[in-house]
Amino acid sequence: MYLASEKIDGRLYFYLRESYREADVFLSRDLIDLGPDPARYIIYPGGNAFYIDTDIEDRLIELGAGNQLHELEDIFWRFVDPQIQRVLEPFRRRENRHRTSRRKKAAAATDSAELHIFDKRRALYLKFGQSDQRHLGRVPLKYFGGLRNKSRDELEFGFMDMEAALNPREYKIYTFTIFDLQQFFHESFAKSQPQMLNQDQVDEYFITRICRLNLDLAFWAGMPANDRLHCHLIRYVLMHFDYDYAPGTFLEDYLRQFINSRRTYQPPFKSKAASLKEAAPILGESVEKLKQMSRRELVRLYRRKAQELHPDKGGDHDQFVRLTEAYRDLIGRK
Repeated sequence: MYLASEKIDGRLYFYLRESYREADVFLSRDLIDLGPDPARYIIYPGGNAFYIDTDIEDRLIELGAGNQLHELEDIFWRFVDPQIQRVLEPFRRRENRHRTSRRKKAAAATDSAELHIFDKRRALYLKFGQSDQRHLGRVPLKYFGGLRNKSRDELEFGFMDMEAALNPREYKIYTFTIFDLQQFFHESFAKSQPQMLNQDQVDEYFITRICRLNLDLAFWAGMPANDRLHCHLIRYVLMHFDYDYAPGTFLEDYLRQFINSRRTYQPPFKSKAASLKEAAPILGESVEKLKQMSRRELVRLYRRKAQELHPDKGGDHDQFVRLTEAYRDLIGRK
């Protein structure tokens, strides 16, 4: 069971739908028309509690969907009072973890039908943000378990929910990735910097790919034929043509790569023997004495010598710098 929506005369209406199997195809059917305001079916008895109107439950039982009542809370959650959402969200996350654990065995027995490559590309980007999908074929099937045993209509509304988390800055790179437009270009930067490509060609290839998907009968199995662009594809046309690549992406990516490539870098350290040998005359103590000193004694010694060598006290600047460096090296090992 899932929540679907449809715009009628400029107003959004919501429906409870379910996917069901007929022969080798998953179809969908309306269960309950929730109207433009599903929140009216949420009852608040007091405190931070809420429950779904029993009329909804009774109607689902009449329709033979009583075994799906436990899904109502998740479906109506987006319409719950925001204050109550903030209070209950930690408990919901914990319950979802337990629910996922309980479903692991069931997931292993899911339908083995081949998943559409377009669904895989979308899922991979939305889960991991990967725009370079050359290794898509190596991704374990368990990452796509949530795409199985669902009608095309349910899948599309599920992807719409996940895409709502995208930043508008990502829209164009998202469409570039999921329609696999990089395959038409041989430039080395095509996968990482599509904004540097000929955008007229990118647009032409995008139109070709989305029209081909619109005519893919295997993809739209279980849905009525349409001689126009399918409503579920219109959002991708808007993402591609109404938005541009994020400004500064090239510089941001370059800086990110530069930082990541140097995360493990550490400046070379001098050996202990050399450090002690250099520090001893600066601190005015023997090497053996410095080895035996406690951390507190070393701090006291440094403070005393710093008073003598500080430039404000008439000391030498270079000697004071060497003193501080020697102290930091020693105190780090203490």
